[in-house]
Amino acid sequence: MYISNDDRISSARSSASPGDADLKDETPSTKPEQITPHEDEQQLERGLHNRHLQLIAIGGAIGTGLFLGSGRTIHLAGPSILLVYLVIGFFLFFVMRAMGELLLSNLAYKSFADFTTDLVGKPAGFYIGWTYWMCWVVIGIADTTAICGYLSLWFPTLPKWIPALCVVLLLTGLNMVAVRIFGELEFWFAMIKIVTIIALILIGGYLALTAFQPPVSGAPAASFTHLWDRGGFFPTGFMGFLAGFQIAIFSFQGIEMAGTAAAETKDPEHNLPKAINSIPARVLIFYILALGVIMSVQPWDLIDPDQSPFVEMFGFIGILIAFHVINFVVLTSAASSANSGVFSTSRIMYGMAREKNAPSRFAGLSGRHVPRNALVLTALCISPAIVLVMLSDSVMDAFSMVAGVSSVLYISVWGLIMVAYLRYLKKFPERHDESIFPMPFGRAMSWATLVFFVAVLVALSLSEDTRIALFAAPVWILFMIVVYRALRGTRATAEAIDFDAERIRAREVLERERAAEESEG
Repeated sequence: MYISNDDRISSARSSASPGDADLKDETPSTKPEQITPHEDEQQLERGLHNRHLQLIAIGGAIGTGLFLGSGRTIHLAGPSILLVYLVIGFFLFFVMRAMGELLLSNLAYKSFADFTTDLVGKPAGFYIGWTYWMCWVVIGIADTTAICGYLSLWFPTLPKWIPALCVVLLLTGLNMVAVRIFGELEFWFAMIKIVTIIALILIGGYLALTAFQPPVSGAPAASFTHLWDRGGFFPTGFMGFLAGFQIAIFSFQGIEMAGTAAAETKDPEHNLPKAINSIPARVLIFYILALGVIMSVQPWDLIDPDQSPFVEMFGFIGILIAFHVINFVVLTSAASSANSGVFSTSRIMYGMAREKNAPSRFAGLSGRHVPRNALVLTALCISPAIVLVMLSDSVMDAFSMVAGVSSVLYISVWGLIMVAYLRYLKKFPERHDESIFPMPFGRAMSWATLVFFVAVLVALSLSEDTRIALFAAPVWILFMIVVYRALRGTRATAEAIDFDAERIRAREVLERERAAEESEG
């Protein structure tokens, strides 16, 4: 979530390094009203409680890419898709560890754009802010197409543009109300996803252990041996294994919300490391175990690549009621992801407008403290999904197309986080040495992760579907360069943020808040 400069200081809740202990003594005491500028202006409502943020963080690891895209990845890679998800999760864990250390190294950092601007440069901060916004717009389009696909199972004759239009209007309307409504919706959406996947693992595991015989002619009995006895663990070869990365990488988009959401809680020293360190367990449970169980019950070569394997498994074993229940669950999952996309893009745009990196008209708030103009822009940007589902031969084709574009843009965002971390190690080695949450094998894993991202881009170039998206990325980068140069020197890019000064002030705010909590306790 993007946090504006006006909100940045008042929301600082993380711990600074021991090296900051003397900063307070060296700097004159600053009155509260001087710390948060523009105090008379409306601010975003801080209506998300810790229970909302924790469930949003967990739900961020379970998105449309897993529920819908995993069918295509299984078709491409077979059981080796488990290794694909494991490899991606391994490297993205280090991206999140780098992000966590950066966020805790300076209390003024509350977004990718903040530490990228400070450590890499203002053009990089400008690019990452706008690109992250564009990523969520594309994700919103992908989720809208996915919702149309799930609804088509119940309403096969309904024109797909009708549910697409309804989704855009409904999500825009929901986000026009107070933020606490968004938090409550996401809390229950995430709870539904978590309970469902755990139930699927338990049921599927039991069926595999008891050698359940599906009521499908010629179908083999459920068994964990299906993971290697139908062509081996790499049935489609090494090229098929590489092809699995194309959509699998999309499944992890949004995983960074665990860090940014936890950074806004009352106890970031505890919640941020906890949220990030839980990522390996999430990958193991929600990706590896869930897909492993599905392929044990329904062999990988019998899974329809154009359908959700989570839905299809229950139809395969003949439990039609569960089939419809799971379809409802994955429908709510796509709606949850789309809802998060609408929420995130509007807040990102609002934050960029407050930082003068976007038109000022998007910095306005409604009477409910909602960035209404930014929300309307988001709705307009997601609307092409309506045309996309009308023109595509299948929902999965449309989904694959937009997933490829989003994956390439997201890789550039994750890559810039690692570049910022490398610059941080060079510029502030003392902060790294004193960090309460240092990234393990920092420099080595940063370079290894960047090499991995290059390898994924090469894998994306192997498929015609994703090759188009790969070639579209340079167009976006060139567009960002042109826009930044056009705005350079104007009011849109002239104001710089002194993060070192804000680091001192944020430390003072933290000390006062801790003192207030101790006195109340």
